[in-house]
Amino acid sequence: VAARYRQCVIVIARRYQTLGGHIGARGCDWPEERRRVVVLRRADMIHKALHTGRGVARTPEAMAISPKVWAAAHRGDANVIEGRRTFFPDEISMKKPVLKAVFPVAGLGTRFLPATKAIPKEMLPLVDKPLLQHAVEEARDAGIEEFVFVTGGGKRAIEDHFDADSELNRFLEIKNNVEGREAVRQTEIPPGKLFYTRQQQPLGLGHAVWCARAVVGRDPFAIILPDDYVLANKPCLKQMVEAYQEVGGNIVAVENVPREHTNRYGILRIGADDGRLVTVEGLVEKPAPADAPSTLSIIGRYILQPEVMDHLSRHERGAGNEIQLTDAMANLVGVQPFHGLRFEGTRFDCGGKVGFLEATIAHALTRPEMAENVRQVLKKYTS
Repeated sequence: VAARYRQCVIVIARRYQTLGGHIGARGCDWPEERRRVVVLRRADMIHKALHTGRGVARTPEAMAISPKVWAAAHRGDANVIEGRRTFFPDEISMKKPVLKAVFPVAGLGTRFLPATKAIPKEMLPLVDKPLLQHAVEEARDAGIEEFVFVTGGGKRAIEDHFDADSELNRFLEIKNNVEGREAVRQTEIPPGKLFYTRQQQPLGLGHAVWCARAVVGRDPFAIILPDDYVLANKPCLKQMVEAYQEVGGNIVAVENVPREHTNRYGILRIGADDGRLVTVEGLVEKPAPADAPSTLSIIGRYILQPEVMDHLSRHERGAGNEIQLTDAMANLVGVQPFHGLRFEGTRFDCGGKVGFLEATIAHALTRPEMAENVRQVLKKYTS
């Protein structure tokens, strides 16, 4: 049993002794060393309960342990016992740094055929950078250090793009092409920081995220869907990380959509709302307009706690007979802090041709070296 679990239950055992709680068949009358041994023997049972999302039954024979106690122990909090009962105050929130990001990129991109027959959809460029590179740079700006690509068949171009190309680098150095060398350098991810895993069956976004479970481990992580390109002065994920540092837990980026479009998105049921952050009280995947609890929809940016993997591991099917990430997240609502962030910026849906073209134009207009020429071209075809 890992040291963290041993430390967790020992600390709780000591707190129980101080407060008159009971551990083991004979309670806290046992000497500390014997009590420690008993607690350690129970550690494996506690560990299994934590990872199935269920606490240990509360009896004089066992301690009540829940995912929130595990989260508190993960942060080193010892004061999770009050009186003779275990309690979980609202101020217990997960704020462990977010250093990992998952990029689900296994889709076939059928809406862009024939272009995507041999080229991954995520490698289609906005001007001169692939969609996926824009997403990676956004993650870097937010402090992400480890990148997990969930790929499918025919995605070798993604691996090559983010790898170092020694031949190309030598050529650019010989030609003294400083600008080109810097552009290529931005595509390279250091060894040991980039991971690939395969989604072997198209079973939905939740399944794609679950495929990254081994790399994510028990750490909080971000999810970026490259199809959602966000043009903002401050990158969307960086805004989310800053909000996460305030409130912890789980955060999704949200925006209002027309009510007639709610059946295309995951929709929030909201509580408190300060205009920037909303408290999430429920999640509904693609509700009919008449049934939608609000018009706040989730876009392709998430910060989630690792417990979502426990729910995804059940492989429960939802809308479209797929394993839905929204359904797994719904199980965290009310158990962990969960907020929606109204981000500052403009989101473009690059999963469709018109949205992709609009994003390309919008991005081009932010580039000083070409913005004026692009405006002149637009006038030529719109006048």
